[in-house]
Amino acid sequence: MSENKAFPKGFLWGGATAANQVEGAYDADGRGLANVDVVPIGKDRFPIISGQKKMFDFEEGYFYPAKESIDFYHHYKEDIALFAEMGFKTYRMSIGWTRIFPKGDELEPNEAGLQFYENVFKECRKYGIEPLVTITHFDFPMHLIEEYGGWRNRKVIKFYERLCQVIFNRYKGLVKYWLTFNEINMILHAPFMGAGLYFEEGENQEEVKYQAAHHELVASAIATKIAHEVDPENKVGCMLAAGQYYPNTCHPDDYWAAMKEDRENYFFIDVQARGQYPNYAKKKFEREHLNIKMTEEDLTLLKENTVDFISFSYYSSRVASGDPKVNEQTEGNIFASIKNPYLPASEWGWQIDPLGLRITLNTIWDRYQKPMFIVENGLGAVDTPDENSYVEDDYRIDYLRAHVKAMNEAINEDGVELLGYTTWGPIDLVSAGTGEMKKRYGFIYVDRDNDGNGSLKRSKKKSFDWYKKVIASNGTDID
Repeated sequence: MSENKAFPKGFLWGGATAANQVEGAYDADGRGLANVDVVPIGKDRFPIISGQKKMFDFEEGYFYPAKESIDFYHHYKEDIALFAEMGFKTYRMSIGWTRIFPKGDELEPNEAGLQFYENVFKECRKYGIEPLVTITHFDFPMHLIEEYGGWRNRKVIKFYERLCQVIFNRYKGLVKYWLTFNEINMILHAPFMGAGLYFEEGENQEEVKYQAAHHELVASAIATKIAHEVDPENKVGCMLAAGQYYPNTCHPDDYWAAMKEDRENYFFIDVQARGQYPNYAKKKFEREHLNIKMTEEDLTLLKENTVDFISFSYYSSRVASGDPKVNEQTEGNIFASIKNPYLPASEWGWQIDPLGLRITLNTIWDRYQKPMFIVENGLGAVDTPDENSYVEDDYRIDYLRAHVKAMNEAINEDGVELLGYTTWGPIDLVSAGTGEMKKRYGFIYVDRDNDGNGSLKRSKKKSFDWYKKVIASNGTDID
């Protein structure tokens, strides 16, 4: 047994998924069409999620993995029972906006959708699992894209506010931990997926992205306000795709480049955690002639409704260079960066850096002094099951062990405040970046391939029992 100090009492161990990557049942019980439904697997996926190629409905010749996904919609009891068997203290999941408001701008919600999530939360509670709920994990009604242009339109704030009023009241007492937007900084990298943005020819894309982000920030502040009013026990967090940038060399230009990249990453979180736009952001708008419309009321809302905690995904650190000739990029990640020669990489080219997690935890803690929650961390890999559908995924155990150790050191040696840890994909799911099933993260294998074939049968991998042991020992036994 490793000589590790225990994690804090009440530490929330668990796993994380997103509605669009697990639920399937895309048109069941009145659910409306969402942006995440119409993103196919294949070469057109990235041009579509980045808002450069228009696809507003299903088209011939494409496969859309989110339509069925792993059908959590009809398997949630079985899946939550498996999470409970591992000892989960929390389950991070998200709400599909179009299950509650199929078009997004209705006055009355869809009762079948509300009931589904109520059933899921009650199933979690049955096992003592605390739901951690992301209000918007990329799901966005297609009607709001076609009719209003996505988050670029200020009217969408009101529709989001209506969604929040409904869910905070309906699920009072069932859900305590909320996240307003998943990886809010994704709007800069995959704006159709992150904010329902498709760009018309001649548009100032940077201005549109930052205007949409402002609307999301105001909506997040309104959500935080409503959550605290409906139930003072509610805790609301923001969420970013994190990963410290290292300078490529000790050249000052490289250090400056890394600092600028980090600022871009933390920009929206600075607003959500501190309540105001940082000066470097205001200067960016000024320098690049970005006319971002914001009202005094917006600024007051942001100031008075900061988040209770900071949550983030961490898969890898990144590298920045001030030298334009240095440009060999890592593969497979929407947040591609320059390759780090000191780090190994996954099969998808994501570089593996457990110490980078400790560094990132310390950086965020130093910056905000607010409790943190790691809500995504995991290894996407090709798993090959044996004849009994068993996977010996020691590579996944090794990855997670090293990151749990880094968390432990950040808490017990550095003094950061960490609420919990949810691994990404405790059950195999559809990849957001590539749309693949073969890029597996789970402790639970799901029989389904990239083309949608398979029985959807669930089976435990070797890592299932390993994570069960980690949770039971509160992080002291990670061997």
